[in-house]
Amino acid sequence: MTTLPELQEHAGFQFKDESLLRRALTHRSYINEHPDVTFDNERLEFLGDVVLSFVITTMLYNRFPEMQEGQLTRLRSSLVRTEQLATFAQEWELGTVMHLGKGEIKGGGQTRVPLLCDAFEAVIGAMYLDQGIVKTQEFLEKLFLPLAAELIHEQATVDAKSFLQEWAQEHLNQTPYYVTTHATGPDHEKTFTVEVHIREETHGVGTGNTKQTAEQEAARSALKKFGVL
Repeated sequence: MTTLPELQEHAGFQFKDESLLRRALTHRSYINEHPDVTFDNERLEFLGDVVLSFVITTMLYNRFPEMQEGQLTRLRSSLVRTEQLATFAQEWELGTVMHLGKGEIKGGGQTRVPLLCDAFEAVIGAMYLDQGIVKTQEFLEKLFLPLAAELIHEQATVDAKSFLQEWAQEHLNQTPYYVTTHATGPDHEKTFTVEVHIREETHGVGTGNTKQTAEQEAARSALKKFGVL
């Protein structure tokens, strides 16, 4: 991909003022070699960082009312981390349309993660100036909401017990506890059955070859029952 129209078609946005997009893709190293170019993308990067933080924070607050502050903060950090923003930039092939100095190109600037992250933020800043907050918000939600759901699922899968405990304390003012109801098989190959209780009621059951595995399965079962997972 070598043209701005191709970039916009691929990424799914269309600028009214394409000069804003060109500025968003102009690195300061390019200006040093082209005196006729007076603007780089650093100010747009600054603006885009703020817009991105606001939109993602608002999206998470509205879309995930069951989450408490700590969970929202961790999820937002995962969504806007440098590597993730650079991944979006790579998917859009931003590196191929960026204006870089010869030295930066020689040094692999078109694939450098920090540089791609900065370019992505600059494009978002330019989009805000060109489209306004509503359209920018709609675009970013389509981009980030599926990723947020995926990250939530991964978090719950990796540590369902912690996820359930935070959710139960926040929404039920209760702490889950686990009861081993069965342990079958020889000592070297036991299978454990565990129930997770909240308010003395059973909300999930899990099995596993260790108590810890069974507890995680029970927690996942409870999260599905509550509609959180």
